[in-house]
Amino acid sequence: MIAIVDYGMGNLRSVQKAFEYLGYEAVITDSAEVIEQASHVILPGVGAFEDAMNRIRSLKLDQEIMKAAATGKPLLGICLGMQMMFEYSEENGRFEGLGLFPGTITRFEDRGLKIPHMGWNTLHTRSCPLFDEGDDPCVYFVHSYCMADISDDWTAATCEYGQEFTAAVCRGNVMAAQFHPEKSGAAGLRMLKRFADWKGAASC
Repeated sequence: MIAIVDYGMGNLRSVQKAFEYLGYEAVITDSAEVIEQASHVILPGVGAFEDAMNRIRSLKLDQEIMKAAATGKPLLGICLGMQMMFEYSEENGRFEGLGLFPGTITRFEDRGLKIPHMGWNTLHTRSCPLFDEGDDPCVYFVHSYCMADISDDWTAATCEYGQEFTAAVCRGNVMAAQFHPEKSGAAGLRMLKRFADWKGAASC
């Protein structure tokens, strides 16, 4: 069973429908017990970083997310869910995230392009549970802030939108996508299936 963490913000039903289409049981929940019993955990998100982190902490769901990460359970962040996995975000100030990955989320540099970055772009990938190295799918983005750092330790995919940025991360059992796989057609469904089928035998 896949637990989709419900903290009152995010594209919950569309993520659930994608897994149901693929034939997996996926439940939307804010229950610590359900999250603990799940084989895989999804941290989705749409909206403002500060509001999302405040809601997660008020519901004590941050403890369950960190527990899942620490115990080796496959954990996937989506869009804002990926941003919250980093130490800090500079969206409307400077706010603390979950700290599962090092670094600070920043606004896109002003390169004359429209912000938010919205639409389809091609990824440049490395081998990880979500995709194979050299697999360059086209996926759907909606975001104004990004992880501008590129790391050999945890960057699993990059993308360019005026600047190069980290579009997916993976370290051990914890992975995330800045884009929306549930809105990325067949390519996104393949990523979600790979995540749901991943049992932790491989590493990033």
